[in-house]
Amino acid sequence: MKRFGFLLGTALVLLLASGIGAAAQDNTATQKIDKRNLVIKEWNTDARSNNRTLDHVTTFSPDGKKLEEIEYGSTGQKWRKRFKYNEAGKCIQEDIYDERNRLNSVKKFEYNEFGRKKTQTTYTPKGKVVSIKHYEYIVSDGQ
Repeated sequence: MKRFGFLLGTALVLLLASGIGAAAQDNTATQKIDKRNLVIKEWNTDARSNNRTLDHVTTFSPDGKKLEEIEYGSTGQKWRKRFKYNEAGKCIQEDIYDERNRLNSVKKFEYNEFGRKKTQTTYTPKGKVVSIKHYEYIVSDGQ
């Protein structure tokens, strides 16, 4: 029973210590990151060999909008997305490229009067409609 009490006490100390560390991390996590001209690279590290491989790259514009996103696999690029925006700063088009950097599909977005997505239309590279997604916003009064 003493050993159980010791383990429980040790676990409690570790839990409290990790909670304090997590609270400190939460403070920095809630601070807004300046995305202007930012490039974020995500790397995978093999636990055995310690080799790093590039997994994902996200590039932002001088005004902080996402311009491009690329995902990589072991053989190179898996896909790439490029984003276009309207004057209001809303993403109106997403061009999706395949592993050979060929245009695979185009998504176009329309917004309602409140600035929320209204529709997403997906096209082939030749402009044929593949699918249309409609967004519906329902406010619940909580009852």
